[in-house]
Amino acid sequence: MATTPARRRRGAELDNALLDAAWAELTDRGYELLSPESVAERAGTSKSVVYRRWPAKGDLVRAALLHAAGRDPVTVPDTGELRGDVIALLRQVNERRVALASALIAQLGDLYRATGTSIDDLRAAVAAGHRSAMEQIVDRAAGRGEVDPSRLTRRIVRLPEDLFRHELLMTSRALPDADIIEIVDTIFLPLVTGGSASTSRR
Repeated sequence: MATTPARRRRGAELDNALLDAAWAELTDRGYELLSPESVAERAGTSKSVVYRRWPAKGDLVRAALLHAAGRDPVTVPDTGELRGDVIALLRQVNERRVALASALIAQLGDLYRATGTSIDDLRAAVAAGHRSAMEQIVDRAAGRGEVDPSRLTRRIVRLPEDLFRHELLMTSRALPDADIIEIVDTIFLPLVTGGSASTSRR
């Protein structure tokens, strides 16, 4: 019985299949056991196809991480108020990024030793030169008069996401909603408004 030959994939379709395979290899087997050969086998192609695109394993893994992050992008909420925006952003990250972050944390040691790539490097690569969601949220809040611009530093603007990542690093699971609200109400809002937690919520 004659069989129909598999359709040959090209361009973005082939790239996506390779990066999906690389991500699956990374999460299933880990950085050390991942290889261009194993990725090619999983994707149903030859290892030369992988090597032509990513000559080094570190480049392949980095591309796979960015690919995985881009499959379900985080959008910038616009609830009309700072508190609502930050809570909505952290809830969205909690829903869409925990599996990705947990897999990354599990492999980060091997990845860093092999390539020198840190979480902050990957975050910058995902942002690709664009302003972060928190920067956009805080800028809108400043325009509405909700925050004191003199209190805004890069570290303070990043604080809600950094605290979120710290909790995720410590627990490797999604944050309870009460923890998200606590980060916003008792830590972040008083810092950027100069008021207490209760006055920041008015």
